[in-house]
Amino acid sequence: MNFEDIRLHLAARHQLKKNEPYVLSFDVALGQGRAQSLFLVDLETEEGPRVLRVSTPVAPLTKLPAVKCLRFNWHQRLGYLAVDDLDGEPYVHLCENRSYSVLGMRELDHIVRELAAWADRLESLVTGGDRT
Repeated sequence: MNFEDIRLHLAARHQLKKNEPYVLSFDVALGQGRAQSLFLVDLETEEGPRVLRVSTPVAPLTKLPAVKCLRFNWHQRLGYLAVDDLDGEPYVHLCENRSYSVLGMRELDHIVRELAAWADRLESLVTGGDRT
């Protein structure tokens, strides 16, 4: 499996908002008018093999203190929190990295659903609403 396989698979299921050589983004409908934006990026590791990063913004960093983020990371079994800018503002993102060598389409679909739902719950708890 490679990034182009993933692009074709997801384009058949979601309307892509961003469709660039190494970046995809789309919204996952969660019901009740809620949606969560996901970003998929093809990354090369320091060791050489490429990995897929799936990430979704949760809340501005100012809304999630670092101690809470680190405690959350400790208990996570799927995904981890990281910080990246969104529209020039530092945002906490829920992320997952997977090696292409062990990633299948069913697992990809599972990761997309789980990260979107979990990030939406976190976002709602932190901000009281839906940013998307």
